[in-house]
Amino acid sequence: MQPAHKDAPVEERGVPSEQPGAPVTLRYWAGARSATGVDSDTLHGCATVGDALVEATRLHPALAPVAAVSSLLLDGRPAHRDAALPQGSVLEVLPPFAGG
Repeated sequence: MQPAHKDAPVEERGVPSEQPGAPVTLRYWAGARSATGVDSDTLHGCATVGDALVEATRLHPALAPVAAVSSLLLDGRPAHRDAALPQGSVLEVLPPFAGG
């Protein structure tokens, strides 16, 4: 069996897609993208923003320190880690960045 490509959906990377919870797309920006090595992941079985971040850091351990200081947008609006993830939602991880 050939290993799944790092950009493959999470279910193709060995994470069961039958888990309860709505699928969510995580988009990574700037340092989060550098830490993960991918633009995005699709996760299943995540009920909250915090659950999605835990799963993302399990998949990409280098994301942990970046996610700890990142702003989070859920479907374009600021979100807290305890926010529910509606079906088909998009969670964006935006690390702090310099510039002006």
